[in-house]
Amino acid sequence: MSTEAAVRIAGLLLLAATTKVFGAEKLAEIDPGAADLSAARLEQMENSISAGDFSRVTSVLIARDGKLAFERYFDANGRDALRNTRSATKSVTGMLVGIAVDRGMISGVQARALDFFPDKQPLQNPDPRKGEITIEDFLTMSSLLECNDENQFSRGNEERMYLVEDWVKFTFDLPIRGFPDWVEKPANAPYGRSWSYCTAGVTTLGGVLERATKMTVPDFARENLFAPLGISDVKWQFQPLGTAMTGGGLGLRSRDLLKLGQLYLNGGVWEQRRVVSSDWVERSISAHANAREDTNYGYLLWLQTFRAGGRDYECFAMYGTGGNKVYVFPKEKLVVVVTTTNFRVQGAAALTDKLLTEHILPSLTDSTKH
Repeated sequence: MSTEAAVRIAGLLLLAATTKVFGAEKLAEIDPGAADLSAARLEQMENSISAGDFSRVTSVLIARDGKLAFERYFDANGRDALRNTRSATKSVTGMLVGIAVDRGMISGVQARALDFFPDKQPLQNPDPRKGEITIEDFLTMSSLLECNDENQFSRGNEERMYLVEDWVKFTFDLPIRGFPDWVEKPANAPYGRSWSYCTAGVTTLGGVLERATKMTVPDFARENLFAPLGISDVKWQFQPLGTAMTGGGLGLRSRDLLKLGQLYLNGGVWEQRRVVSSDWVERSISAHANAREDTNYGYLLWLQTFRAGGRDYECFAMYGTGGNKVYVFPKEKLVVVVTTTNFRVQGAAALTDKLLTEHILPSLTDSTKH
């Protein structure tokens, strides 16, 4: 996605924020006719899921123009089940950091992360550059720490973190990353950041939130994010020292995941109440690093363009292991939630994207494609 595309997404998002904001009452009842979706396409999707073509999909929800247009559950747990959407939790962490910044509890994204943890020093692998790592570096997966969950040899791989007690100290004890000739250096990378997927940095943001807000993460989230959205049933996982696990594993209902996507589609407003500033939302869905050849990264949100039916659809999204995803398409005023238990299925993320591009996006009628 180009910088221009990201800017267009931001503009569309802010436009949505100035129009009528749809709230919980509109997401409570299914109204496929008003959403102008192809019933035949969606029926075909249901049949494919039931036939096992997409392995273990557990729910699919679609909201269009603020209205719940489609809601199906494909397991015995149903609507009230808490879905473990794994790393989609990271996007919730980004929302919470934004709220803390909005309220002046964190001075801004350039605040130095290590300043919140003087008790964690001295550090292993001492280097003055560690003291310059910012909140934004963790939000954009681009700190200089040697941390890469996608590399089994990385010292910062999350599986190594889970073996120790103090995850914050684990993070700051990591060595500074090296950049041999065949690896793009930050100065030469798009947006000036060299991206690598690092759960440890996001779990450290949980510690930052606790120290900045003087509240536990669950309490801060409940008061400032979940309660305003009418989200009451939540299950956190916790680090060994008691801080909430802000890098993954948060349990939420599928409908509540839909609300989080709708909140950002509304520019941070829910039922005429400002929950997150429009400035934070705009910055969160703007490109700050290049994560994949076809995918940029915002503040713990993925920025991707999908091709379906001969046209491109730009979105920002929450992604989690197993192909658990919340897609938001500003131009189409569309929010899509797909939950699965495909945690050990190879290519699970691509499988969910296939469901999106072969069934959900084509369900939009011709009137929405022009």
